[in-house]
Amino acid sequence: MKNHTPTSKALTCLLVGVGLNFATLTLQAQEKAEPVPKPESLRKRKVPEPSNLSGFVRDKKAAILLGKALFWDMQVGSDNRTACASCHFHAGADNRAKNQISPGLLRVDNYGNADPDKTFQIGGPNYTLKKGDFPFHKLSDVNNRNSTVISEANDVASSQGVFLEQFGGLDPLSKNEIRTVTPDDIFNVQGVNTRRVEPRNTPTVINAVFNLRNFWDGRAQDRFNGVNPFGQRDVGAYLWKADKPKDLKPVRISLNNASLASQAVGPPLSNFEMSATGRLFPELGRKLLNRRPLELQQVHRQDSVLGEVSRQPLPGINTSSYADLIKKAFRPEWWQGEVNLAADGTEPVGGAEDTMGLIELSKALKKAKKPRPTLTAYTHMEANFSLFFGLAIQLYEATLVSDQTPFDDYAEGNMSALSEQQKRGLDLFFGKAKCANCHGGAEFTKASVHHIKNDRLERMIMGDGGEAVYDNGFYNIGVRPTLQDLGVGGMDPFGFPLSESRLSKEFGEKVFKQVIGVDPNIKVKTDERVAAFGAFKTPTLRNIELTAPYFHNGGQRTLREVVDFYNRGGDFHEANINDLDPDVERLGLNNDEKEALVAFMRSLTDERVRRRCAPFDHPQLLLPNGHLGNASSVTNDGTGKAVDLMMQIPATGRNGGTPLRNFLE
Repeated sequence: MKNHTPTSKALTCLLVGVGLNFATLTLQAQEKAEPVPKPESLRKRKVPEPSNLSGFVRDKKAAILLGKALFWDMQVGSDNRTACASCHFHAGADNRAKNQISPGLLRVDNYGNADPDKTFQIGGPNYTLKKGDFPFHKLSDVNNRNSTVISEANDVASSQGVFLEQFGGLDPLSKNEIRTVTPDDIFNVQGVNTRRVEPRNTPTVINAVFNLRNFWDGRAQDRFNGVNPFGQRDVGAYLWKADKPKDLKPVRISLNNASLASQAVGPPLSNFEMSATGRLFPELGRKLLNRRPLELQQVHRQDSVLGEVSRQPLPGINTSSYADLIKKAFRPEWWQGEVNLAADGTEPVGGAEDTMGLIELSKALKKAKKPRPTLTAYTHMEANFSLFFGLAIQLYEATLVSDQTPFDDYAEGNMSALSEQQKRGLDLFFGKAKCANCHGGAEFTKASVHHIKNDRLERMIMGDGGEAVYDNGFYNIGVRPTLQDLGVGGMDPFGFPLSESRLSKEFGEKVFKQVIGVDPNIKVKTDERVAAFGAFKTPTLRNIELTAPYFHNGGQRTLREVVDFYNRGGDFHEANINDLDPDVERLGLNNDEKEALVAFMRSLTDERVRRRCAPFDHPQLLLPNGHLGNASSVTNDGTGKAVDLMMQIPATGRNGGTPLRNFLE
């Protein structure tokens, strides 16, 4: 496949020359001849699952147990303090407020080249967010986007991950990671490193199994290659298969309906989220395989998945190693090979890094003048650890379906399930407010498998009356200026647009099928207009009451602020770009209508999520919550890192526990 990048041309020229659109979509006519949306219960929606799952998993129950252990286990992080759940512990999202700000790191210039803004407008590292900081774009009149701007910030409210460190291998005896602190020119207080913060807000993992693609920019592909988030885009991704122990060979795989698996294998190697720079998945496997799952954390005896193997009051579970869990969950041809796999330190084996399109790992390894101090061969199970990790976590997350809400009761015929105010809000949601144009279906997002699997591309009428092709379920609604974050308008590490509309237009149908795995449902002409830049995946609104702050930049604190945003037709409209100004439609809602909409959205809360009942119960979690000190001064731990402040989320069983506080409440 031919590599392609648009950065050699000005993006403004691309707008004129190939019809790509930076500006916001109009909600007035996004789909042609689409019927009026109607309320649907999620209970009737089938949970997507790979059609060839049985070729990999031999015991689904065991795989779910493995996935839940991996998701909540702090040992997955290089620092033994960072789990996947560290950013997804509160209704599948993150309610922390200290050290949760990232600057505009995803900004690009007019040519599409990275132009990160490394300055902070709100507080800076280790700052504690306050209610008064929101919204990030403050106006004198919340109903008029053209009113006086009181304050403005391109910072992002997101989630703290790990310190910037270099991976130096594993200790031969303990298998602990050898890490060296790297000075961080962005995330520091007076030269002392603080934990890094992701450049986009953390979305919930609850109901994420229904998304066709995952991550805000859709880079987690619906076809899992067993190695990294990029599916068939990465022709170099392979695993090892041994039908017989001595018959070990490299193979490429593809599991459909598996974007959660694609998503899961990104953060463990990200030097923002969970990993020291340069760690590979086989090395993570070597670290974990002989360790007791969750050995640093309590597991409730009534945990709906892990309770039967709990050791409470001792930490961890009865199964002595992750290797034992993998053998029970996965077919032997994926782990039984007897031949160790050599690695010369120049290419990842069975694993790759997800770095938001920046391939730092391979460059760093090629420049290395000497091999790592330890461990240069991988077992079959270690080499395929990314497969086990991604697929097991997908199967666990597929159980996190919140379909026990007042809205679902109402949609199934219980007319008393909603209050009169919520019913008025429902009518507005599906009518005047046009919320369902993007947040439609039982999933409350048009980015779902059910909605777009057979219609990945669609045409819509833009605000200026022209027509454009777009990635179904991805919209630019004017949250921020487009150049601050291209979203699905960006590129993957292999030279292809993340946008499937752009891919079809710029590369044609043959390459589209090779990269995506299916034929495009629309043949995009070379002179046809495409809307991709600044567009993001539509998030679900289920449990939205619990998952503040909102939007990809985390710039709105309350649901009322979100409704105000839509009521004024968004915040940013770039009429100077290609003379286009397709507006998000001004809604003209009065105060009572706004409050009714907010009340309706609260009917989408599943009380099991709020109370952390099964299937949303979980092991104990100890997680960093900023650092000792403030945004002006921190305490050095002696290695150049700020001392962590830790918080505990107690383990819950199937009957749940005390609800956690919502963000800044």
